[in-house]
Amino acid sequence: MAEQLRAPADEVSRRIWTIPNVLSMLRLAGVPLFLYWVLVTEQDGRAILLLMAAGASDYFDGLIARKYNQFTRLGQLLDPAADRLYILATLIALVARDGLPLWWALTLISRDVVLSAFLPVLRRAGHGPLPVHFLGKAATFNLLYAFPMLLAALPGNDGLLAEVFRPLGWAFATWGSVLYLWAGVLYVVQVRQVLRDDRASEPVTEGTGG
Repeated sequence: MAEQLRAPADEVSRRIWTIPNVLSMLRLAGVPLFLYWVLVTEQDGRAILLLMAAGASDYFDGLIARKYNQFTRLGQLLDPAADRLYILATLIALVARDGLPLWWALTLISRDVVLSAFLPVLRRAGHGPLPVHFLGKAATFNLLYAFPMLLAALPGNDGLLAEVFRPLGWAFATWGSVLYLWAGVLYVVQVRQVLRDDRASEPVTEGTGG
């Protein structure tokens, strides 16, 4: 299972200026703008378009990295960081605008807090953050599809668009949240497997009798 997570060493470079990395940087730069539009000026249309663009760039940076072999160590940090920041920002916005229960948001945020505690453990063992598993990507896609629809269907929004998006948004949010938590459990299992493999590969030193 751990082998699925770790890209071959010769495929991961230390390059910075690759197309996937630039897309991830642009996604990160959009987070404060998204929060400003949805919380301060309540320009929900712009916020929704930005969120949709972030979701599309998340798909394309992975596609480009695979097609052109542009896997980098920086990308392994930027890509999941951008995903988590958009999820966090949207959860804050939805709770603040009464579009999502607080307990739901806290459950998803707690998952990331718990997983972040494993980073020092991996670092001490000589590993960086494990690459994102496909299940975590699927969860993120579901949530990033759900969030624009939930924003469009905020309380007080009427009309056909809100009526259509409300059930669809909750369906994607429910499935995405389940996958997100499941991916968190899988990540813990994978960390344990990586550390177990490290211990198994350590040379055994035999003691000498006195």
